[in-house]
Amino acid sequence: METVRIEYKGDLRTECTHVKSGQVLITDAPVDNNGKGMAFSPTDLLATAYGSCMLTIVGIYCKNHEVEMNHGYVTVEKIMVSDPRRVGCLNIILDFSGNNWDAKTQKKVELAAMACPVAKSVDPLMLVQFTFKFQ
Repeated sequence: METVRIEYKGDLRTECTHVKSGQVLITDAPVDNNGKGMAFSPTDLLATAYGSCMLTIVGIYCKNHEVEMNHGYVTVEKIMVSDPRRVGCLNIILDFSGNNWDAKTQKKVELAAMACPVAKSVDPLMLVQFTFKFQ
């Protein structure tokens, strides 16, 4: 069964439908690649998937280990490179300040985040740099 259906809408734009839920998102080519930059680009979605996956996996870890998680957010900076054009680097900041986790829990959360399926699926040539904030 298909997971996503993607339709080209013209003018370097696509409409992506999550088949099971019916949720829709639009992608647009970025300005530096002949587009309008009016929505997520496909490479923005890659960066988003990476950060969202890490945060979700930490949430699953906390739920399964009865660790209270009151705060968490991720920011991702995507850096493109050329020849070939691709995502060359992601700078990911995971902020869990305010959870008051001890050092042992912090380490386990870091290990959980690093084990996310998206991280295991991207090309190893893409540099990914992480910063974890707990305070």
